[in-house]
Amino acid sequence: MSKSITKFLSLHEEKIRFLLAGSWNTAVGFLFFVLLFDLLHNITHYSVILALGYVIGISQAYLCYKFLVFRTKGNYVREYLRFYLVYGVAFLLNLAMLPFFIEVLKISPIISQGAIVLLVIIISYIGHKRFSFSVSPGVFDEGKRSRAQEAGAHDDELKKLYKRRDADGNEIL
Repeated sequence: MSKSITKFLSLHEEKIRFLLAGSWNTAVGFLFFVLLFDLLHNITHYSVILALGYVIGISQAYLCYKFLVFRTKGNYVREYLRFYLVYGVAFLLNLAMLPFFIEVLKISPIISQGAIVLLVIIISYIGHKRFSFSVSPGVFDEGKRSRAQEAGAHDDELKKLYKRRDADGNEIL
């Protein structure tokens, strides 16, 4: 492999993992929607099918992003709840757009959902990178230290997590 490709891959490793995991999650979520639609469309509304698909898809996506993409330690409940908030925004947009595509534009539910998925990918990338799995910036305190240590972080890792700079650009903890 050329040096430029190797450098590119190393600089963008997390983004590449995100795109791969996101592709997997999107495919799984879409397949669950198709499967659930096929099984349930005669007995329930497509919005209910969409909600069921989201719950299944979000739970498996959280595990992929946590362990394969962002590789965070601990904070399971906090991250999972934030993860759901990001997907909640995406879900509400999806819920609003799907009837428009189906009822107004007269596009089939399967094709409509496939198109809307593209918007959901963009929203989820930004939300998970900056919110779900972000390390909160702030002054290093003992509460953060003990929670991070319980999660298995060492002092050097802790310092990297909680680095801040003062007005002169000097690192502070």
